[in-house]
Amino acid sequence: MSKEIAFMEEDIKIEEVKFLSGGQALMECFVAEGVDTIFGYPGGAIMPIYDALYDYTDRINHILVRHEQGASHAAEGYARSSGRVGVCMATSGPGATNLVTGIADAIIDCTPMVAITGQVASNLLGTDAFQETDVIGITTPICKWNYQITDPDEIPLILAKAFFIARAGKPGPVLIDITKDAQVKSMTKPFEYKKVEGLPGYHPRRVPKMDQVEKAAELINKAKRPYILFGHGVLISGAMQEFKEFVEKTDIPCASTLLGLSGISIDHPNYMGWLGMHGMYAPNVMTDQCDVLIAIGMRFDDRVTGDASLFAKQAKIVHIEIDPAEIEKIKKTEAPVIGDVKEVLELLTPLVKKGDFKGWKNEFRKLEPKEKEAVTDRDLKFEGQIKMAEVVKMVSDKTKGEACVVVDVGQHQMVTARYFEFKRHNSYIASGGLGTMGFAIPAALGAKMGAPDRDVIAFIGDGCFQMTIQELGTIAQSKLPVKLIILNNNYLGMVRQWQQLFFDKRYSFVELQNPDFIMISKGFGLEGEKITEREQLSEAIDKMLAHDGGYVLEVVVEKEENVFPMVPAGRSVSEIRLV
Repeated sequence: MSKEIAFMEEDIKIEEVKFLSGGQALMECFVAEGVDTIFGYPGGAIMPIYDALYDYTDRINHILVRHEQGASHAAEGYARSSGRVGVCMATSGPGATNLVTGIADAIIDCTPMVAITGQVASNLLGTDAFQETDVIGITTPICKWNYQITDPDEIPLILAKAFFIARAGKPGPVLIDITKDAQVKSMTKPFEYKKVEGLPGYHPRRVPKMDQVEKAAELINKAKRPYILFGHGVLISGAMQEFKEFVEKTDIPCASTLLGLSGISIDHPNYMGWLGMHGMYAPNVMTDQCDVLIAIGMRFDDRVTGDASLFAKQAKIVHIEIDPAEIEKIKKTEAPVIGDVKEVLELLTPLVKKGDFKGWKNEFRKLEPKEKEAVTDRDLKFEGQIKMAEVVKMVSDKTKGEACVVVDVGQHQMVTARYFEFKRHNSYIASGGLGTMGFAIPAALGAKMGAPDRDVIAFIGDGCFQMTIQELGTIAQSKLPVKLIILNNNYLGMVRQWQQLFFDKRYSFVELQNPDFIMISKGFGLEGEKITEREQLSEAIDKMLAHDGGYVLEVVVEKEENVFPMVPAGRSVSEIRLV
């Protein structure tokens, strides 16, 4: 061999192709999807993924929760405030099963989420190995899709599918279970991530059929007393402007479901309030007076309809919904329109006539004084013990209705819906369909991560607070300026109210002996204050809002306060009670 050739050979540098491990491949998938935040809790079966995450902390922020349920609810809060896919991770066995409540919550409230769980090594599957649980079998009924990865080469395609399915069509949760050996092994080919734009057999219809849109327009244009009920779908699709234009062109009065709150500003002249079991009087009663009911992005949940057989039985129904399974599941529909709300309204609005329903809207307004006298004036009377409504109304006024509000489940949830004056979209984050106590603390921290520029305030009952109280540690460690307001009546308030009204005041296991919430909060590293007198309320709220960091404000409220209006379970909405 000549010296010249030898020199040339020495000069050549051959770059060795580096194949990623399964854990590294997962991180690259997250980066490719623009994931900036993950909520999780490490453990044995997911440790290789966490080891890979160690080298990605400059690109991905991991929030260490105190319980895996907190991770799933935080991912929900993140998704709801940001409009992006929330991501959570947990180890196998109990870690995976602790995610289940949040996953179930996400499927029923249409929240896009990707949950990653570690699993025992593939050679141990089915042997009842330590911390082995069939998480695929457990979560199949509550996921849009789930899949178990045993080969690291599957990771890029499966993760691309997971994110696509989570957000496509009707959003929801997807779970990917990855065996430990698949996390450790290297891929046999270079990593390549291709975003999925469609999948065989999965074709959610975003753009509706034009004949459906035309039939809906015809029915709307002939209506004499039309009424719009809109739900979470308006917010999910980002159709707030299109919805506002549709309402203003048609001049049709509208009301929201609980999760539809903040879809339109409450001071819009066509907005009549929200309806449902604890909704407002006029929006409930007038469903029995309309001739055409236009349901937009809502599913006729039983908490909206009461006795569904009696709900708007006189009306012809236009139902705009992306999920065909929801059409005629509850109510007969004369004009179904299957498609994304935003896409539908862009096609429907040019076809509807410019309306003038001043007289029809006034019929709603005529009912409002009755509710004001029986309910609102009582709730805001400012005498006796502090009432929940006073606290909510004062926070609303001091934040000008601009805060992102997270609520737990119970009386405070309904009072907040009633008295917070929402001025911005995506401002009411609640567990709607599943009704999950313990939702608010983790969801609030997730909402703050998803919308860092917004004030995030959570209203929580004393019972709910104790279900996920450990996440105060997450808020403190993550230095999140989340404001938590405990409305403390020393009861499981909503259950007590039902026992009073329907079970002859047989208060069966609903009274709580509560701990010192503020001492516990300070133990976690959060500032806080407890107040018992009305004279303390305004200054305490100002102090909370001004505090630079997480804060817990406990307000002792009237012990046996009831929430009205109320439609008794299984009754017609026209039977709504004011007292």
